[in-house]
Amino acid sequence: MSLADKVLAVNNDLPIRTDKPVHSGKVRSVYWLTDADSKRLIRDKGYDVASDAPLAIMVISDRISAFDCIWHGEEGMNGVPGKGAALNAISNHWFKLFKEQGLADSHILDIPHPFVWIVQKAKPVMIEAICRQYITGSMWRAYEKGEREFCGIHIADALQKDQKLPELLITPSTKGILQGIPGVPAVDDVNITRQNIEDNFAAFNFSKVEDISEYEKLLKEGFDVISNELGKIEQIFVDTKFEFGYVIDKAGNEKLIYMDEVGTPDSSRIWDGAAYKEGKIVENSKEDFRQLLLNHFPDPDILLNKDRMAERSALARDNALPVAVLMKISETYIGIAEKVIGQKIKLSDNPKAEIVEILRKDYGLID
Repeated sequence: MSLADKVLAVNNDLPIRTDKPVHSGKVRSVYWLTDADSKRLIRDKGYDVASDAPLAIMVISDRISAFDCIWHGEEGMNGVPGKGAALNAISNHWFKLFKEQGLADSHILDIPHPFVWIVQKAKPVMIEAICRQYITGSMWRAYEKGEREFCGIHIADALQKDQKLPELLITPSTKGILQGIPGVPAVDDVNITRQNIEDNFAAFNFSKVEDISEYEKLLKEGFDVISNELGKIEQIFVDTKFEFGYVIDKAGNEKLIYMDEVGTPDSSRIWDGAAYKEGKIVENSKEDFRQLLLNHFPDPDILLNKDRMAERSALARDNALPVAVLMKISETYIGIAEKVIGQKIKLSDNPKAEIVEILRKDYGLID
Protein backbone atom coordinates (compact mmCIF):
# COMPACT_ATOMS: atom_id res chain seq x y z
CA MET A 1 0.00 0.00 0.00
CA SER A 2 1.44 3.39 -1.01
CA LEU A 3 1.68 6.33 1.36
CA ALA A 4 -0.97 8.19 -0.67
CA ASP A 5 -3.45 5.34 0.04
CA LYS A 6 -3.05 5.82 3.79
CA VAL A 7 -4.07 9.48 3.56
CA LEU A 8 -7.76 10.11 4.25
CA ALA A 9 -8.40 12.90 1.75
CA VAL A 10 -12.08 12.29 0.89
CA ASN A 11 -14.29 12.01 3.98
CA ASN A 12 -17.76 12.91 2.66
CA ASP A 13 -18.52 9.58 0.96
CA LEU A 14 -18.98 7.27 3.97
CA PRO A 15 -22.20 5.18 3.93
CA ILE A 16 -23.45 6.67 7.22
CA ARG A 17 -27.27 6.70 7.43
CA THR A 18 -28.46 10.29 7.07
CA ASP A 19 -31.46 12.11 5.59
CA LYS A 20 -29.66 15.43 5.14
CA PRO A 21 -26.83 16.60 2.84
CA VAL A 22 -23.32 15.90 4.13
CA HIS A 23 -21.63 19.17 5.07
CA SER A 24 -18.01 19.14 3.92
CA GLY A 25 -15.68 21.77 5.36
CA LYS A 26 -12.01 22.41 4.64
CA VAL A 27 -10.91 19.57 6.91
CA ARG A 28 -13.98 17.90 8.48
CA SER A 29 -17.20 16.44 7.09
CA VAL A 30 -20.42 16.39 9.13
CA TYR A 31 -23.13 13.73 8.78
CA TRP A 32 -26.37 14.69 10.57
CA LEU A 33 -28.03 11.57 11.96
CA THR A 34 -31.71 10.81 11.50
CA ASP A 35 -33.96 11.75 14.45
CA ALA A 36 -34.47 8.05 15.18
CA ASP A 37 -30.72 7.31 15.27
CA SER A 38 -30.02 10.39 17.42
CA LYS A 39 -32.70 9.37 19.97
CA ARG A 40 -31.48 5.74 19.99
CA LEU A 41 -27.83 6.69 20.64
CA ILE A 42 -28.75 9.21 23.36
CA ARG A 43 -30.80 6.50 25.08
CA ASP A 44 -28.38 3.57 24.57
CA LYS A 45 -25.13 5.46 25.26
CA GLY A 46 -26.45 7.67 28.07
CA TYR A 47 -25.19 10.97 26.60
CA ASP A 48 -25.83 14.02 28.82
CA VAL A 49 -28.02 15.84 26.31
CA ALA A 50 -31.71 16.53 25.77
CA SER A 51 -33.47 13.36 24.56
CA ASP A 52 -34.37 15.02 21.24
CA ALA A 53 -30.97 16.69 20.59
CA PRO A 54 -29.81 16.33 16.98
CA LEU A 55 -26.48 14.42 16.80
CA ALA A 56 -23.90 14.27 14.05
CA ILE A 57 -20.89 12.20 13.10
CA MET A 58 -17.90 14.44 12.43
CA VAL A 59 -15.12 12.83 10.40
CA ILE A 60 -11.75 14.53 10.13
CA SER A 61 -9.52 14.19 7.07
CA ASP A 62 -5.81 14.58 6.34
CA ARG A 63 -6.48 17.48 3.95
CA ILE A 64 -4.44 20.63 4.51
CA SER A 65 -5.83 24.10 3.96
CA ALA A 66 -3.96 27.39 4.08
CA PHE A 67 -4.92 30.86 2.86
CA ASP A 68 -8.51 29.52 2.41
CA CYS A 69 -7.45 26.89 -0.15
CA ILE A 70 -6.93 23.11 -0.04
CA TRP A 71 -3.44 22.06 -1.20
CA HIS A 72 -2.27 18.76 -2.68
CA GLY A 73 1.00 17.01 -3.49
CA GLU A 74 2.70 15.02 -6.19
CA GLU A 75 2.29 11.23 -6.48
CA GLY A 76 -1.42 11.43 -5.59
CA MET A 77 -0.81 12.81 -2.07
CA ASN A 78 -4.05 14.67 -1.41
CA GLY A 79 -3.28 15.35 2.22
CA VAL A 80 -0.71 15.08 4.99
CA PRO A 81 -0.13 11.61 6.50
CA GLY A 82 -1.11 11.55 10.18
CA LYS A 83 -2.51 15.08 10.23
CA GLY A 84 -6.12 14.13 11.03
CA ALA A 85 -5.19 11.72 13.79
CA ALA A 86 -2.78 14.29 15.28
CA LEU A 87 -5.36 17.11 15.27
CA ASN A 88 -8.07 15.01 16.91
CA ALA A 89 -5.67 13.58 19.52
CA ILE A 90 -4.54 17.08 20.55
CA SER A 91 -8.10 18.48 20.71
CA ASN A 92 -9.33 15.46 22.69
CA HIS A 93 -6.46 15.95 25.17
CA TRP A 94 -7.26 19.64 25.79
CA PHE A 95 -11.06 19.12 25.95
CA LYS A 96 -10.50 16.42 28.59
CA LEU A 97 -8.28 18.78 30.65
CA PHE A 98 -10.84 21.61 30.35
CA LYS A 99 -13.54 19.30 31.71
CA GLU A 100 -11.31 17.97 34.52
CA GLN A 101 -10.44 21.53 35.55
CA GLY A 102 -14.09 22.63 35.56
CA LEU A 103 -13.97 25.05 32.59
CA ALA A 104 -16.79 23.98 30.25
CA ASP A 105 -17.93 21.04 28.18
CA SER A 106 -17.38 20.65 24.45
CA HIS A 107 -19.74 19.55 21.67
CA ILE A 108 -18.06 16.09 21.63
CA LEU A 109 -20.08 13.28 23.20
CA ASP A 110 -18.09 10.25 22.06
CA ILE A 111 -14.90 9.29 20.18
CA PRO A 112 -15.54 6.01 18.32
CA HIS A 113 -12.29 6.20 16.25
CA PRO A 114 -9.24 8.54 16.16
CA PHE A 115 -10.75 10.24 13.07
CA VAL A 116 -14.33 10.44 14.37
CA TRP A 117 -16.33 12.48 16.88
CA ILE A 118 -19.99 12.08 17.75
CA VAL A 119 -21.18 15.61 18.47
CA GLN A 120 -24.38 17.34 19.51
CA LYS A 121 -25.83 20.20 17.53
CA ALA A 122 -24.83 23.56 19.01
CA LYS A 123 -26.04 27.06 18.28
CA PRO A 124 -22.73 28.66 17.27
CA VAL A 125 -21.58 32.04 18.54
CA MET A 126 -20.67 33.84 15.30
CA ILE A 127 -17.23 34.91 16.53
CA GLU A 128 -13.74 33.58 15.87
CA ALA A 129 -12.45 34.04 19.42
CA ILE A 130 -8.77 34.84 18.93
CA CYS A 131 -6.26 35.20 21.77
CA ARG A 132 -2.69 36.47 21.36
CA GLN A 133 0.24 36.27 23.74
CA TYR A 134 2.93 37.40 21.25
CA ILE A 135 2.99 39.94 18.41
CA THR A 136 3.56 38.08 15.14
CA GLY A 137 1.86 37.16 11.85
CA SER A 138 -0.87 39.44 10.48
CA MET A 139 -0.88 41.53 13.67
CA TRP A 140 2.85 42.24 13.31
CA ARG A 141 2.44 43.08 9.60
CA ALA A 142 -0.24 45.67 10.49
CA TYR A 143 1.77 46.99 13.47
CA GLU A 144 4.86 47.43 11.28
CA LYS A 145 2.76 49.59 8.92
CA GLY A 146 1.88 51.86 11.84
CA GLU A 147 -1.40 50.42 13.13
CA ARG A 148 -1.73 50.67 16.90
CA GLU A 149 -5.42 49.88 17.37
CA PHE A 150 -6.52 46.24 17.20
CA CYS A 151 -10.18 45.34 17.80
CA GLY A 152 -10.60 48.55 19.80
CA ILE A 153 -7.51 47.90 21.97
CA HIS A 154 -4.59 50.35 21.82
CA ILE A 155 -1.13 48.75 21.61
CA ALA A 156 2.06 50.43 22.85
CA ASP A 157 4.81 51.71 20.55
CA ALA A 158 8.30 50.19 20.26
CA LEU A 159 7.28 46.51 20.26
CA GLN A 160 9.60 44.13 18.42
CA LYS A 161 8.57 41.29 16.08
CA ASP A 162 7.73 38.04 17.95
CA GLN A 163 7.92 39.81 21.33
CA LYS A 164 5.71 38.69 24.21
CA LEU A 165 2.84 41.17 24.68
CA PRO A 166 2.39 42.95 28.04
CA GLU A 167 -0.90 41.06 28.49
CA LEU A 168 -3.02 38.46 26.74
CA LEU A 169 -5.03 40.15 23.98
CA ILE A 170 -8.49 39.12 22.78
CA THR A 171 -8.82 40.14 19.12
CA PRO A 172 -12.10 38.66 17.85
CA SER A 173 -13.27 38.50 14.25
CA THR A 174 -16.52 37.52 12.59
CA LYS A 175 -17.31 33.88 11.83
CA GLY A 176 -18.88 33.92 8.38
CA ILE A 177 -20.52 36.91 6.72
CA LEU A 178 -22.85 38.76 9.09
CA GLN A 179 -25.36 41.14 7.53
CA GLY A 180 -26.77 44.36 8.91
CA ILE A 181 -24.54 44.94 11.96
CA PRO A 182 -23.68 48.67 12.25
CA GLY A 183 -19.94 49.28 11.89
CA VAL A 184 -19.20 45.66 10.91
CA PRO A 185 -18.54 45.09 7.18
CA ALA A 186 -20.45 42.11 5.72
CA VAL A 187 -17.31 40.10 4.89
CA ASP A 188 -15.93 36.92 6.41
CA ASP A 189 -13.26 37.13 9.10
CA VAL A 190 -13.38 40.88 9.77
CA ASN A 191 -11.97 42.24 13.05
CA ILE A 192 -14.54 43.45 15.58
CA THR A 193 -14.41 45.27 18.92
CA ARG A 194 -15.95 44.27 22.22
CA GLN A 195 -18.27 47.28 21.81
CA ASN A 196 -19.48 45.87 18.45
CA ILE A 197 -20.34 42.61 20.23
CA GLU A 198 -22.04 44.30 23.21
CA ASP A 199 -24.15 46.58 21.00
CA ASN A 200 -25.30 43.68 18.80
CA PHE A 201 -24.95 40.61 21.04
CA ALA A 202 -28.02 38.87 19.58
CA ALA A 203 -26.70 39.27 16.02
CA PHE A 204 -23.58 37.35 17.12
CA ASN A 205 -25.89 34.63 18.55
CA PHE A 206 -25.27 35.40 22.23
CA SER A 207 -28.35 34.59 24.32
CA LYS A 208 -27.69 37.42 26.76
CA VAL A 209 -25.20 40.25 27.07
CA GLU A 210 -23.63 38.71 30.22
CA ASP A 211 -22.44 35.76 28.13
CA ILE A 212 -19.85 38.01 26.44
CA SER A 213 -17.90 38.08 29.72
CA GLU A 214 -18.42 34.31 30.05
CA TYR A 215 -16.92 33.62 26.60
CA GLU A 216 -13.96 35.87 27.41
CA LYS A 217 -13.45 34.06 30.73
CA LEU A 218 -13.57 30.63 29.04
CA LEU A 219 -11.22 31.89 26.32
CA LYS A 220 -8.62 33.12 28.82
CA GLU A 221 -8.95 30.07 31.08
CA GLY A 222 -8.65 27.70 28.13
CA PHE A 223 -5.65 29.61 26.82
CA ASP A 224 -3.96 29.47 30.25
CA VAL A 225 -4.56 25.72 30.67
CA ILE A 226 -2.99 24.97 27.27
CA SER A 227 -0.18 27.52 27.71
CA ASN A 228 0.80 26.06 31.11
CA GLU A 229 0.76 22.48 29.84
CA LEU A 230 2.79 23.36 26.73
CA GLY A 231 5.28 25.17 28.98
CA LYS A 232 5.95 21.84 30.74
CA ILE A 233 7.18 20.38 27.43
CA GLU A 234 9.15 23.51 26.45
CA GLN A 235 6.63 24.76 23.91
CA ILE A 236 5.21 28.29 23.68
CA PHE A 237 1.50 28.89 23.06
CA VAL A 238 1.69 31.99 20.87
CA ASP A 239 -1.87 32.59 19.73
CA THR A 240 -4.99 30.60 19.03
CA LYS A 241 -8.60 30.61 17.87
CA PHE A 242 -11.45 29.14 19.92
CA GLU A 243 -15.09 28.78 18.92
CA PHE A 244 -18.09 28.66 21.24
CA GLY A 245 -21.71 27.62 21.03
CA TYR A 246 -24.80 26.82 23.08
CA VAL A 247 -26.30 23.41 23.81
CA ILE A 248 -29.17 22.15 25.99
CA ASP A 249 -28.26 19.52 28.58
CA LYS A 250 -30.40 16.60 29.82
CA ALA A 251 -32.00 18.82 32.50
CA GLY A 252 -33.06 21.37 29.86
CA ASN A 253 -30.46 24.02 30.78
CA GLU A 254 -28.75 26.07 28.09
CA LYS A 255 -24.97 26.17 28.50
CA LEU A 256 -22.06 27.79 26.69
CA ILE A 257 -19.51 25.22 25.46
CA TYR A 258 -16.28 24.97 23.49
CA MET A 259 -16.77 23.71 19.95
CA ASP A 260 -14.74 22.92 16.83
CA GLU A 261 -11.12 22.17 17.82
CA VAL A 262 -8.84 23.70 20.45
CA GLY A 263 -5.11 24.22 20.79
CA THR A 264 -4.18 22.39 17.59
CA PRO A 265 -1.44 23.23 15.07
CA ASP A 266 -4.26 24.20 12.66
CA SER A 267 -5.91 26.71 15.00
CA SER A 268 -2.84 27.97 16.89
CA ARG A 269 0.77 29.03 16.60
CA ILE A 270 3.10 26.96 18.77
CA TRP A 271 6.82 27.74 19.01
CA ASP A 272 9.68 25.63 20.30
CA GLY A 273 10.68 27.15 23.67
CA ALA A 274 14.39 26.27 23.57
CA ALA A 275 14.82 27.80 20.10
CA TYR A 276 12.94 30.97 21.16
CA LYS A 277 15.38 31.48 24.07
CA GLU A 278 18.17 31.49 21.47
CA GLY A 279 16.35 34.11 19.40
CA LYS A 280 15.07 31.66 16.75
CA ILE A 281 11.49 30.86 15.76
CA VAL A 282 10.81 27.16 15.17
CA GLU A 283 7.15 26.62 14.31
CA ASN A 284 5.29 23.53 15.50
CA SER A 285 2.08 24.48 13.73
CA LYS A 286 0.55 25.14 10.32
CA GLU A 287 2.34 28.50 10.27
CA ASP A 288 5.38 26.56 9.02
CA PHE A 289 3.36 25.46 5.97
CA ARG A 290 2.04 28.99 5.36
CA GLN A 291 5.59 30.38 5.38
CA LEU A 292 6.70 27.62 3.05
CA LEU A 293 3.95 28.53 0.56
CA LEU A 294 4.86 32.23 0.79
CA ASN A 295 8.47 31.34 -0.06
CA HIS A 296 7.55 28.71 -2.69
CA PHE A 297 5.59 30.98 -5.05
CA PRO A 298 7.18 34.01 -6.75
CA ASP A 299 4.29 36.39 -5.94
CA PRO A 300 3.31 35.96 -2.25
CA ASP A 301 0.77 38.81 -2.56
CA ILE A 302 -1.58 36.32 -4.26
CA LEU A 303 -1.72 34.40 -0.97
CA LEU A 304 -2.08 37.47 1.26
CA ASN A 305 -4.43 39.64 -0.81
CA LYS A 306 -8.13 38.74 -0.46
CA ASP A 307 -8.87 40.55 -3.73
CA ARG A 308 -6.79 37.94 -5.61
CA MET A 309 -8.79 34.92 -4.47
CA ALA A 310 -9.40 33.60 -8.01
CA GLU A 311 -5.63 33.56 -8.70
CA ARG A 312 -5.03 31.95 -5.32
CA SER A 313 -7.54 29.17 -5.98
CA ALA A 314 -5.87 28.51 -9.33
CA LEU A 315 -2.45 28.27 -7.62
CA ALA A 316 -3.74 25.65 -5.21
CA ARG A 317 -5.54 23.73 -7.96
CA ASP A 318 -2.73 23.73 -10.53
CA ASN A 319 0.34 23.19 -8.33
CA ALA A 320 1.11 19.80 -6.82
CA LEU A 321 3.55 20.37 -3.97
CA PRO A 322 6.64 18.14 -3.60
CA VAL A 323 6.01 15.05 -1.44
CA ALA A 324 8.94 16.13 0.79
CA VAL A 325 7.01 19.31 1.70
CA LEU A 326 3.95 17.34 2.85
CA MET A 327 6.15 14.88 4.77
CA LYS A 328 7.85 17.76 6.60
CA ILE A 329 4.41 19.04 7.66
CA SER A 330 3.48 15.49 8.69
CA GLU A 331 6.54 15.36 10.97
CA THR A 332 5.56 18.70 12.53
CA TYR A 333 1.96 17.62 13.26
CA ILE A 334 2.78 14.13 14.53
CA GLY A 335 5.77 15.47 16.50
CA ILE A 336 3.79 18.09 18.45
CA ALA A 337 0.84 15.70 18.96
CA GLU A 338 3.09 13.03 20.48
CA LYS A 339 4.70 15.64 22.77
CA VAL A 340 1.27 16.89 23.92
CA ILE A 341 -0.38 13.52 24.55
CA GLY A 342 2.80 11.79 25.74
CA GLN A 343 2.42 8.76 23.52
CA LYS A 344 2.85 7.59 19.94
CA ILE A 345 0.23 8.39 17.30
CA LYS A 346 -0.75 5.12 15.64
CA LEU A 347 -1.37 5.59 11.94
CA SER A 348 -4.00 3.42 10.32
CA ASP A 349 -3.42 1.60 7.02
CA ASN A 350 -7.05 2.03 6.04
CA PRO A 351 -8.90 4.52 8.27
CA LYS A 352 -12.03 4.53 6.11
CA ALA A 353 -12.59 0.77 6.42
CA GLU A 354 -12.02 0.97 10.20
CA ILE A 355 -14.52 3.82 10.59
CA VAL A 356 -17.19 1.96 8.58
CA GLU A 357 -16.70 -1.22 10.64
CA ILE A 358 -16.93 0.57 14.03
CA LEU A 359 -19.97 2.70 13.08
CA ARG A 360 -21.73 -0.40 11.73
CA LYS A 361 -20.89 -2.79 14.59
CA ASP A 362 -20.89 -0.57 17.68
CA TYR A 363 -23.27 2.23 16.71
CA GLY A 364 -25.65 0.72 14.12
CA LEU A 365 -25.28 3.73 11.81
CA ILE A 366 -24.35 1.89 8.63
CA ASP A 367 -26.67 -0.68 7.00
